[in-house]
Amino acid sequence: MKHRLAVVLIALAGAAGCGAPADSPDATPPAHVKPATAPPKAGAEAAAPMARSKPVRVEIPAAGVDTGPVLDLGLAADGTVEVPSVADADKIGWYDKGVTPGETGPAVLIGHFDTADGPAVLKDVAKVRTGDEISVRRADGTTAVFRVRELEQVDKNAFPTRKVYGDTARPELRLITCGGELVDGHRPDNIILYADLVA
Repeated sequence: MKHRLAVVLIALAGAAGCGAPADSPDATPPAHVKPATAPPKAGAEAAAPMARSKPVRVEIPAAGVDTGPVLDLGLAADGTVEVPSVADADKIGWYDKGVTPGETGPAVLIGHFDTADGPAVLKDVAKVRTGDEISVRRADGTTAVFRVRELEQVDKNAFPTRKVYGDTARPELRLITCGGELVDGHRPDNIILYADLVA
């Protein structure tokens, strides 16, 4: 299961949001994706893992995001992870074969930066800074609050698979969208927010 998740999610790296080409390189992840993140620093806030519960709403105050319902994203016919449709460019999706936000492991959220129709839900992602919070309301009535630890912009051809999708010993969140200047109608980079559960 974990290997399959890594295999399909690397395909997402070249296709999340922004209309990237479908033929983006498909790097081969290791047979077992080992943990890639360090434990929290001494004295850092940490929250206990939560039970599984689907996300229903996402709030990122720094980026002006307050959107729901959260879309369930599975696998497309070609084996890649689905992304929100252009019609749903104002919503964020959750890869529903992975952990839910708040469970131990890296929960994955995906949203468009823009589409051919214009700016989308994560158009202001550049306003997010480390220390900002991302809140995910869940179907069981609880809210998982994450604090952004790191922001990264990478070329889709150099997507950090192990860092993004490697097993983690604590609940974490990955929010993925596109970035970079348009090249032939597509954005060449991925913007990745890494966040830790704090409440």
